[in-house]
Amino acid sequence: MDNETENQLESLPIANINPLNPSELDDLYFYEGKDLGNSYLKDKTAFRLWAPLASEAKLVTYKHWDDTDGMEIQMVRSEKGTWTILLNGNQDGLIYTYKVKVGETWSEAVDPYVRAVTVNGDKGVVIDLTDTNSKRWTRDKPPLEKAEDIVIYELHTRDLSIHPESGIHHKGKFLGVVEAGTKGPEGAKTGLDHIKDLGVTHVQFIPIFDFATVNEKKLNEPQYNWGYDPQNYNAPEGSYSTDPYQPKVRIRELKEMIQGLHDHGLRVIMDVVYNHVYSVEDSNFHKLVPKYFFRYNADGTLSNGTGVGNDTASERKMMRKFIVESVTYWAKEFNLDGFRFDLMGIHDVETMNVVKKALTEIDPTLIVLGEGWDMDTPLAQELKANQKNAFKMPGIAHFNDAIRDGLKGFVMNEHDKGFVNGKPGMEDIIKKGIAGGLKYDEDIATYQRPDQVINYVEAHDNYTLWDKLLITNPDATEEKRKQMHKLASAIVLLSQGIPMIHAGQEFMRTKDGDENSYQSSDWINRLDWKRRAELDREVEYMKGLISLRKNHSVFRLSTPEEIEEQLQFIDAPPNAVAFTLKHQDYKMAVIHNANWDAITITLPHEGNWSVLVDGQRAGMEEIDRIKGSQVTVSPLSSFVLKANSNQ
Repeated sequence: MDNETENQLESLPIANINPLNPSELDDLYFYEGKDLGNSYLKDKTAFRLWAPLASEAKLVTYKHWDDTDGMEIQMVRSEKGTWTILLNGNQDGLIYTYKVKVGETWSEAVDPYVRAVTVNGDKGVVIDLTDTNSKRWTRDKPPLEKAEDIVIYELHTRDLSIHPESGIHHKGKFLGVVEAGTKGPEGAKTGLDHIKDLGVTHVQFIPIFDFATVNEKKLNEPQYNWGYDPQNYNAPEGSYSTDPYQPKVRIRELKEMIQGLHDHGLRVIMDVVYNHVYSVEDSNFHKLVPKYFFRYNADGTLSNGTGVGNDTASERKMMRKFIVESVTYWAKEFNLDGFRFDLMGIHDVETMNVVKKALTEIDPTLIVLGEGWDMDTPLAQELKANQKNAFKMPGIAHFNDAIRDGLKGFVMNEHDKGFVNGKPGMEDIIKKGIAGGLKYDEDIATYQRPDQVINYVEAHDNYTLWDKLLITNPDATEEKRKQMHKLASAIVLLSQGIPMIHAGQEFMRTKDGDENSYQSSDWINRLDWKRRAELDREVEYMKGLISLRKNHSVFRLSTPEEIEEQLQFIDAPPNAVAFTLKHQDYKMAVIHNANWDAITITLPHEGNWSVLVDGQRAGMEEIDRIKGSQVTVSPLSSFVLKANSNQ
């Protein structure tokens, strides 16, 4: 291609670029360099912006975060549609944006690659990242042998500490997550100590990057949001810091939180939301390179598979590059241990595999998981990163909505029931979940290995399990609903794959019937530490199930071959599922009875069985002893029995 043609394309008006056919930008202007954004050194800072459709680009610097007029510096056209400028001297703390002219329109935007921002993320800031390391900042993290050893605890930062009786000083903040020694009502452990005591291995935070829907200037006013409204992908959210006006504070305090969790034996997963932006018109992607980063329907309208108004186009080379460089930045700079991809089915298979490869090169123990739903977005079915294509994405885990809905009922129908709350004929779905979603007997396989499946029964969205049971079983006693709840949690924690529990599930969390609490009050969303104290027996039950799982490798098998060899389903009455697990040193029998009456199961072997789990207790200590092969299981209960392998 000659220089004249390249120059013409460099300044091509946006009207001549077809967003449905981005090949001209991908082919001509894919930039492979690793220096997009600002590159800080103490004596100089380089800026590089990718804006191939712009005819002019400027760096705009500001003295103060609230200035409306800045100093404009012309940027120089460089390779592959990039624009550069070098500022000499120490630019630590420099506030800046970019301005570009596309066609006849000037637009100003925050640098998409920026790592620090002013309050509310309105402007970018150059910083010396070494100043943001906490007093104790190491690369050390708790050991992890394999993915199946993971037990995930999904948490909203603010929910953990905001209750007035949490005993936590830094309420709603990153620092509040790692306050140790806190007590709540009746002296029960709260916050960090509670999570650690529960025995989970990973805390999965719903969005902690900078999002648009909490006003950081008005933190004294009641406001709440889950945070699935991306604004600046590479900067932490300011409302969780003690001072959102100081760009380094949110970074330093997030690092302190991560370090504190690591120091207490907990790994950290970050929820990332690259599938959409809060507002296309206001997004830096759209302002700097109109239309390129988003998918469009054939009629030219924005596609909306996400349901929030737009879908990003991960299959485009510069969007894929952004996602990969963003997650690797977080993994390296913040020493994170995994990434949960919101609405992963919007993304393409290749992007997710590149993400997985890049993270594995940093640390093979990092986990990548996501919502592999089949989304209605204009991407070929074979390219979508959804459950149907799980076999194309080895090592990437998918949330198992089949076991979720099989246990409690379809989440989109509040009155639908599942296995634990009275729907007959659910045994095969539950069996498939217990076997890790793998091919078992003649069932259709979804996942290739148990490390590809996340088993769960509740999460931050939809009704909590407790609230769902209140709707589906209004005439049941509270004790009956507690038994259903414990039965569901036991099935999740004793299935092959990777279990996830929602924060507060261990004390039967309620949101007072709020199905979609994304912007509801603290009163709805907070973890109720009074309820935790009242339901101490239920917390101990969950704690016992986690301990049982962690101490018996038969619940954490790593291959389909191991599962096929060691897990055997046995005959059970309707509305019950039973199976055995064999180990070279012991054998176990697990029975899940969803009937309102007791059942009797005949085990395949005589034995001297220790009961480790029944309807009221769970753990490593023997509750009872049963001789022979007949086991009577109480209503709405899980039973786990253990015997020596030679019996």
